[in-house]
Amino acid sequence: MDAVTSPKRPRADAERSTERILEAAEVVLAADPNAPLERVAEEAGLARATVHRRFASRQALMEALGERLNQRYRQALQQARVRTGPPMVAFYRVAETVFELKISHRFSIDLVSEDHSGDVVEGVELLFARLYQAKAITVDDPSWCRRIFLAVLHEVDRLPPDSPSLSPAGNEPGDVIEARAQLLVRTVLGALGGSPE
Repeated sequence: MDAVTSPKRPRADAERSTERILEAAEVVLAADPNAPLERVAEEAGLARATVHRRFASRQALMEALGERLNQRYRQALQQARVRTGPPMVAFYRVAETVFELKISHRFSIDLVSEDHSGDVVEGVELLFARLYQAKAITVDDPSWCRRIFLAVLHEVDRLPPDSPSLSPAGNEPGDVIEARAQLLVRTVLGALGGSPE
């Protein structure tokens, strides 16, 4: 028999518990960033010991939240077909997804801020390189484009839902997301010498 063993994969119930803890942490810490892990356990409906078993420290929990968000960004870039789809369509999809994440993962967004994983940065910069190749923008520095994108994203996110800068939109979250995404795309394209047409 082979003496090499493969690493153990967590049991399905352990994975579910971990996901419940992360979801609860997002809710609890968005309301109170200094909340103790015991409050996270209560929100998750789990014993305090279970939370401590999955996350030995608050720092470990924060790192897991950050990695979970980066994974969501990676999925968003893949679903937007940044590598293969029409660049303008991909740009709109990325913009919408980012605002959806900002609503559902408010604490993690603040936690991660601009400290995204290398492949997330690479994906966003690839999108801007493709926009340049398609002549949708005139700036040919993807790193600069990404920084402009993040700066405008931050400001658009701070606008109240009834801001005149957000085109006429209802109070439904989907409408607000779409209005923010459109404003983000228009503004970034304008700043980078392009047009949303």
